[in-house]
Amino acid sequence: MIFIVVKFPVKPEFADEWPSHVDAFTRATRAEPGNLWFEWSRSVEDPNTYVLVEAFQDDAAEAHVNSDHFRAAMETMRPLVRQAPDIVSTTIPGSTGWDKMGEIGLD
Repeated sequence: MIFIVVKFPVKPEFADEWPSHVDAFTRATRAEPGNLWFEWSRSVEDPNTYVLVEAFQDDAAEAHVNSDHFRAAMETMRPLVRQAPDIVSTTIPGSTGWDKMGEIGLD
């Protein structure tokens, strides 16, 4: 599995509307073959920062970054962010999704 986390430092005047600006990108990515999840969260420390957590089957991430909707989203996002987003991208061998947190295991 390819696991990616991206922090988007959004300009304050666009922060409240960020989800609507990225809605088409979000829907298109979630519909891609091999997408495991694509989830946005807003930082509790900085309300002008959004965090994207996404995962793809090992062979699907390349198609994602080469897609028309990815290129269009980069053009849409570029004027809305304060600086280049920070990213962590890694491969987790053998993983296919979320595991349960045993320390709070309620099951």
